[in-house]
Amino acid sequence: MRVVRLSARFPRVTRHAGAAVLAAVACVVGVSAQPASAAPPGIPSKATAQSQLNALTVATQGSTSGYSRDLFPHWITISGSCNTREQVLKRDGTSVVVDSSCAATSGRWYSPYDGATWTAASDVDIDHVVPLAEAWRSGANSWTISRRQSFANDLSRPQLIAVTDNVNQSKGDQDPSTWQPPLSSYRCTYSKMWITVKYNWSLTLQSSEKSALQSMLNNCSS
Repeated sequence: MRVVRLSARFPRVTRHAGAAVLAAVACVVGVSAQPASAAPPGIPSKATAQSQLNALTVATQGSTSGYSRDLFPHWITISGSCNTREQVLKRDGTSVVVDSSCAATSGRWYSPYDGATWTAASDVDIDHVVPLAEAWRSGANSWTISRRQSFANDLSRPQLIAVTDNVNQSKGDQDPSTWQPPLSSYRCTYSKMWITVKYNWSLTLQSSEKSALQSMLNNCSS
């Protein structure tokens, strides 16, 4: 199926109108909605995610006092001239071509959050599934800079994913009690990703967040 570059036909102000509009436009112009050949690693089964959710500590959410993205150094060099962002773009995209500095010059990226497909890397953000500010409020404020760097560049767990830039920006630092992927069919996967990241990094969660995650997880078939 021919992929149409939405950013060339629809200005960014249109994409700011909302993820639902994005999904509808993708359908109208015939953009391929096929997932990329790769996805974040370590997404657990429903049963494992449930066990991890049950084990997480529920606590009152901390403040963002003292928080700065600079306290979570990213993106770092991963291999050769490729940094973390570039690694995820290559992993999550299809037919990705990079130049000598590892910058993606062409490819196709399917955003599972909203079902849109993009052919320009500039239309894609690398989302921290558990946002850095959320991690700070959930225990990362007491971590060393080195541990925060590892968290912000974690390629071994489902913490980083390529998605539509405007959708990522609308998410901001919200947890699942106030933000969930516009594409409802992905919410099961999103909940499992969020849970296992918090579990593996020993972060806490608030009661409303746990309730939202449980509701999302209940809709998983496996």
